[in-house]
Amino acid sequence: MRHVPRRSAILVTLLAVLVSLVTPQGGRASYALTAPVPAVPYWSSVAGEAVRAKFPGEAAVLMAIAHAAIYDAAVAVAGGYRPYAIAPAVPANTSLDAAVAAAAYRTLVQLLPNSPIGLDTIYTQYLSTLPGDEATSNGIAVGDAVADGIMALRAGDGRDAVVGYTPLPFAPGVYEPTQSGTPLGTKLPGIRPLVLESASQFRPDGPSALTSQEYADDLKQLEDYGAKFSTLRTPEQTDLAFFWTAHDVPQWNRAMLRIASDRGLSQVQTARMLAMANITAGDAMIACFDAKYAFNFWRPIDAIHDADIDGNPLTEPDPTWQPLLRTPFHPEYPSAHGCHSSAIVEALAAFFGTDNVSFSIDSDAPNVQQRVRYYKRFKDAVREVLDARVWAGFHFRNSDEQGANLGRAIARYVIGKTFSN
Repeated sequence: MRHVPRRSAILVTLLAVLVSLVTPQGGRASYALTAPVPAVPYWSSVAGEAVRAKFPGEAAVLMAIAHAAIYDAAVAVAGGYRPYAIAPAVPANTSLDAAVAAAAYRTLVQLLPNSPIGLDTIYTQYLSTLPGDEATSNGIAVGDAVADGIMALRAGDGRDAVVGYTPLPFAPGVYEPTQSGTPLGTKLPGIRPLVLESASQFRPDGPSALTSQEYADDLKQLEDYGAKFSTLRTPEQTDLAFFWTAHDVPQWNRAMLRIASDRGLSQVQTARMLAMANITAGDAMIACFDAKYAFNFWRPIDAIHDADIDGNPLTEPDPTWQPLLRTPFHPEYPSAHGCHSSAIVEALAAFFGTDNVSFSIDSDAPNVQQRVRYYKRFKDAVREVLDARVWAGFHFRNSDEQGANLGRAIARYVIGKTFSN
């Protein structure tokens, strides 16, 4: 999208009201409605809250599927774009809001049958704000058809598989689970992507060689800036490390809803932007965890504790070192947040035709001092994410950069194949 038409004052007002409803201080959503609100941003926010209980890697895939349904329902009624997959017959008198609501609800209840946010109640309440007329009935039928089509495409896609994990023998560079049980995201490499040909299509080359200068430099940076009681990390850097530990799927989606409001996007434009970003991000997480479990690279805490066996004369062990924040429960390379965030911003830049879009993003993570941050360009947020993963003690710099590269590559492929017109 290279041109955004002049905004509708009514739509902008409704979107602003919706954003105030779904993004109160602290970022959590409220769904009490006293008047109709546009379905696309409303149900996108519902989806974001519904997936919050899931591990972010899996949540991104579920968000992608839900937004494929939202997008196809909006396009079916409003036109203007090629759908992602499903194009049902649509009567002339059809409510877009009803179609989107039905598509989102019917998809979400199948993806998350035990959702704690009460999807049945939310849907019933939303429909109560719409007219009880033929347009609403037609919209519900269209939305149901879209949801059924999307879920048929996703049948047997691996998202419900149970995949165990057998730790590899102890060796330099090999991931050692930091908790008991099965690490997170083991089933992601086996989930069928939404657009990619395979999870390994863009698999990166792998982490830095343990004996390299780059690895030694990254390890030193982690020791200095990612330590729990670092004397070099500034208070602002510490705050940023906490800021970016929020659940990044609803976090980024809230930011995109504010962008839609600020830029005056129509409902179908909003649906397209959200679908581009979330579908890209879902495939990025699948590919990222394919790489994680292909390379099984150790986390900084083990790398620093066992630096005496890495074969690099430039590194030294520190058995007392601890990261600022608790190490995530999956292999280190590449950075999942780098994959996810870079995929989203690449998709957003493609939608707007420029990276130079100002926006804000909030965090509901614990211990955050500055709850909302502002950016002049999309890529500024990604750079901050990559820094924050080092300051938290989570990732080597190279793994952050490689994760971001992977996300960008996937975004370009997904957008070129699915959202080129």
